[in-house]
Amino acid sequence: MNERKTIWIGTSAFTAAGWPGTFYPAELKPSDYLSYYSQHFDTVEVDSTFYRIPSATTTRNWYAKTPPGFVFAAKVPQTITHEQVLVDCDDETKKFLAAMEPLGEKLGPLLLQFPYFNRQAFSSVDGFLERLAPFLKKLPKTHRFAVEIRNKGWIGPKLLEVLRERRVALGLIDHPWMPRPAELLARIDPVTSDFTYIRWLGDRKTIEERTKTWDKVIVNRRRDLEEWVEACRTFNQRSIAIFGYANNHYAGHAPATVRQFWELWHKR
Repeated sequence: MNERKTIWIGTSAFTAAGWPGTFYPAELKPSDYLSYYSQHFDTVEVDSTFYRIPSATTTRNWYAKTPPGFVFAAKVPQTITHEQVLVDCDDETKKFLAAMEPLGEKLGPLLLQFPYFNRQAFSSVDGFLERLAPFLKKLPKTHRFAVEIRNKGWIGPKLLEVLRERRVALGLIDHPWMPRPAELLARIDPVTSDFTYIRWLGDRKTIEERTKTWDKVIVNRRRDLEEWVEACRTFNQRSIAIFGYANNHYAGHAPATVRQFWELWHKR
């Protein structure tokens, strides 16, 4: 397989404080940001859908402003994952999926990003899976879905079995309290579908103590990215499609993180 057709790397959202004048030319209109972005990266993770369902007009505009082959990943609304936690949310799910339909062949994975759950929410992974499994069974098989878990103790055979049954990807994240990729790969096979979904999140609290303007790299993540590149090579050799997204909180400037990933990827 051609690597450019099996690996897509972009940023989490295509706008941020500090990008105008650094990533985007200072004179560029915000309405032209997505078109410009899509000239440099072939995918984006849409963060805004986490807060509200976009209109069909909005998603049609996204489609029109990007070239053939561009891929949109998107977060499932927080009303589903955080507020209702998969309970009585069929209507909300249908509305969200309908809103994403205008993206057509450009629609990529849809991410169910869950928060860290304390024991008051779920005493163990079993209680969570009792809710997750029936929800996943109702999702259309025509779409790709990924599930992000922030309880590291839950990432084991029970969760992987549920995800594999529905061919839903386990979201892999670079986050302070989650396992490193080498550690994860040594313990389990984290591939539960024909694709994997990676998010470089970083330590939000720590980096925001230093800046909230995402115009430059302020944390050296080279060694961390080298580890992820090696993991991605392993997935690529298995013909597993890879979708990876860098957050500004990871190193300070997400576009630079993506460029560094590609630099390391092509180095060997």
